[in-house]
Amino acid sequence: MSTTKEKPVARLVTACGRVQGVFYRATVQDWARELGVLGWVKNLSGGSVLAHVEHSDKAALDELIRRMRIGPPGAYVESLEVETAEPEGFSGFSIRY
Repeated sequence: MSTTKEKPVARLVTACGRVQGVFYRATVQDWARELGVLGWVKNLSGGSVLAHVEHSDKAALDELIRRMRIGPPGAYVESLEVETAEPEGFSGFSIRY
């Protein structure tokens, strides 16, 4: 019987549009915790939001990214850029300042 764990998959996600001042980061944190996704989310100085997300279940990452394309009520996501990243082994999901 194998007890090996799937290797985590990580993504850097940049959301552009009306994504600051509309609870975007807090909503992403709630969704990530609900889905068991690890990492962080933070505002960038240009008005966009950057997130590092990782999970061993790619479907959970895909679902979080799908939700991030929509955003919470009040947000307007013009574009969402998703890049492959190296997993960093986070133990939770946080908002960075």
